[in-house]
Amino acid sequence: MSGDQTASFIYLVLLGTVIGSYVLVANRNNIGRSLRHGMLWVLIFFGVVVAYGLWDDIRGTVIPRQSVFEEGARIEVPLGRDGHYHMVLRVNDVPIEFVVDTGATEIALTQQDAARAGIDPGELAFVGSASTANGTVSTARVRLDTLELGGVVERNVPAVVSGGEMDGSLLGMSYLNRFAEVSFGGGRMILTR
Repeated sequence: MSGDQTASFIYLVLLGTVIGSYVLVANRNNIGRSLRHGMLWVLIFFGVVVAYGLWDDIRGTVIPRQSVFEEGARIEVPLGRDGHYHMVLRVNDVPIEFVVDTGATEIALTQQDAARAGIDPGELAFVGSASTANGTVSTARVRLDTLELGGVVERNVPAVVSGGEMDGSLLGMSYLNRFAEVSFGGGRMILTR
């Protein structure tokens, strides 16, 4: 320990001793109860310190995120708690979360996500249709100015905006086919360019 660390440690020990002594003197009639309360606070303090120290590991388990390697050449996506793969792509420079759907043909945006990306659903012609698990929905064809994943920006990307209710935007095979290899295993989806 350096001199500053030693001085800080001595200060904290003295401060703890003074506070502890005050608590013992103030509660001398109920020392057993005071010691139990004191031990409870010590355990809470150590629990907070341990949780803070392990937060990066906990966050990676509780909220898994996609990882980009070799400047977008390889992307690993962990399986979500709901059993789906979730990816965040930038659509027209706006981050949008997609559910990877190998059963979907195209990139399908919800009306809310389309609006966030600068596409006004009120100005779209919903003349197309798509078959979904919930039945047939109307769709409108659009072109995304930019679509970015892992630092790789693609321009003028075709997509559709769904006229029906969707839980989230879908990333279909038209996008996944842009990769040289898509593999699944070990609770991960790996995209390789």
